[in-house]
Parts: sequence; C-alpha cells; structure tokens
Amino acid sequence: MRTRMSALFDALLPVIATLAALAVGAVMLLILGVSPVTAYAALFDGAFGSFNAFAETLVKATPLLLVALGICISFRGDVINIGGEGQMIVGALLATWVGLTFTEVPGWLIVVFAMLAGFLGGAVWGGIPGLLKAYFNVNEILSTVMMNAIAVQLMNFLLRGPMIDPSQAQLASKIPQTARLLDEFHLARLAPTRLHAGALIAVGLAFVVYILLWRTTLGYRIRAVGQNPHASRYAGIKTARYMALALILSGAFAGLAGAVQVYGVNYRMITDGSASGFTGAAGFNGIVAALFGQLHPILSIPASILFGALLVGANSMQRAIQIPSALITALNGLVVVFVVSSEIWRRRRQRRRLAVAKEEETPGRPTPPEVQKEAAR
Repeated sequence: MRTRMSALFDALLPVIATLAALAVGAVMLLILGVSPVTAYAALFDGAFGSFNAFAETLVKATPLLLVALGICISFRGDVINIGGEGQMIVGALLATWVGLTFTEVPGWLIVVFAMLAGFLGGAVWGGIPGLLKAYFNVNEILSTVMMNAIAVQLMNFLLRGPMIDPSQAQLASKIPQTARLLDEFHLARLAPTRLHAGALIAVGLAFVVYILLWRTTLGYRIRAVGQNPHASRYAGIKTARYMALALILSGAFAGLAGAVQVYGVNYRMITDGSASGFTGAAGFNGIVAALFGQLHPILSIPASILFGALLVGANSMQRAIQIPSALITALNGLVVVFVVSSEIWRRRRQRRRLAVAKEEETPGRPTPPEVQKEAAR
C-alpha cells in the first residue's frame, strides 16, 4: 500500500506543482488588489469558455506537443535538448522555402514535402549537437543553446534578404517576413476556428513515438542508453550512436512543429528579431509539457493542452481584469519552475526508494556506503 501511495503521489506531483504555482500567483494578484477567483475564472473562460476558445487552446498546444514528443525521446536517451527554438526555426525555414519555390506542384504534395523538409531541417540542427555530444563529449546543453542563437541570426538574415517578401523589399521600413503561401498549401482548418489538421498530426505522432520507445528495438536501446550507458555498452549497444540518434529525432519533431506552425497558423515566416517572435517560446514550453507528462508521449497530450490553456487563458485574463503583462509572464514562469522542480524531486524519491529496496534485499548485512549515500539523497 505504501508503494502504491508513493507511486500515486509521484504521478500527481506535476498537478500539485501547478496548483502550488497558481497559489503563489493568487498571492501576487491579492497584492495587486485583484480577486484571484475573478482572475482565474477569466483564465478558465478564456481557455475553455467557448468552442472557439478551446480551439485556440488546441492551436497553442499543437507545437508544444510536437516539441514535447521530441523531448520525450531525447530525455529518455539521457541527452538534454534545449535547442527546440532553433530547431523549430530551421524546420520552418526549410518548409517555407519548399512552399515558395515549388508553386506549380499540387497542394497536398507540397504539404507532405514541406512537413518532411521541416522534419529533416530540425533533425540536422539537432544532429549537430547530438554528434558533438556522442563523439566529442561536448555538453549538449551549451551546444543546443548556442545553436538557438545561430538559428535566430540565420532567420533574421534570410527574412531581411534572400527570403524577404518582394512587396517589402523596396520599402524603407521593411517588415522581416516571407511572402504568403498559396491558399492550396494551407493545412485544412475546422471552420470557423483556427484549429488546423496539424493538431491531428501531433496526436497521431504521439502514439507513433509511444510505439517507437516501448515497442521497438530502437526505442529499447535508446531507453537502455539513457538508464545506464555503461551497462548498455557492456551489452554491445553502440551508446554514442543512440545518444546522437535521440537528439536527432528530438530536433526532427521540433522542426516539424515549426513547419506545422507556418502551414497551419501563420502561412508565412515573420519575426521581430528574436526566436520567440516566431516560435512563441514553444521550444522551451514544450520541455515543461514533456516533464509534466512524465516524459511519456501519450501523457504529453493532456499536458500540452493544459499549458496551451494557460497561455491562451492568461492573455484572456489580462484583457479581462487589466493586470500588467509582467504578471502573466511571472505566472507562466512560476508554473515552469514548480513543474521542473517537481520532476527533480520525483527522481530523487525514486532513487531513495531504490536504495531502500536494495538494503531490504540483503537484511543483516552491512549497508554499502553507496547505498547509504543514495538513501540520504
């Protein structure tokens, strides 16, 4: 019973963390003289209060889910991908180039090629730090963050130069954007909302990633390398290859998220000079959605919807009760910090239970020092 209760508590930790973050946010609202009940009611209404509001929540959740699926793969392979922003940008750039170049090709075929181009672009951008990590032991956190910066500068150069909208090229005050994609290249929408077919693609891929990780030899090897690279190497698994592959696949899904964002929402690439100007910080928020979903592809679906609801509802809350935009940023940041912290705590609890279980397996024998340290942690 104790084991079951402990496992249930671990499963509910992300929910508890989110509620704790909202509680802290309620204190901040009270300091500003705003009723937390009114504020959170506006948040809920903005995210789920109507069919159109729920559709907007799903639109916001779609890139989060695609990035989260890639994060599930990379974190299971014990490589940390912080480069989702850059991978989204590169995938979107390649997908946009396909749509603007091959204008005589049937629309459905262009959409397929564009999604593949986005997938490939993200894979290449994620593969660079993956190879550096696997074969040169370069820290993947630093390399993926640096690749984000390179991708942003590449986007700014292309959208102000070679890929700029021809109608903007001759203007003194140029808007950094590409030309608009043809109507037949757009992902199908559920009228009269902005909900597009990319949401169905993301949900379908969640089940594909689940099958990949838990029903294939490839997924087993990725997870084995993530659990214990030394034991995996001893068993004959080429650990470097699967570490690199995990980051390649993670980048590929982020690149696909960028392509879906262009063909389902924006119909062009446009930026304010920063990564979030195009991605909406989905490359970072997708990490939190994956952690909230316990790094499980299927659980990442409701987790992404929840964070999509927080993003959409927070904007609605700001409009309804006229609170500063900085508070919305702080509220989202609180949720991120609490959820990530809960994941760290959950892993420590798991290590402690394993250490105690090892000690109980050998009663009467002195506890090894490493087990004592693990239990103390």
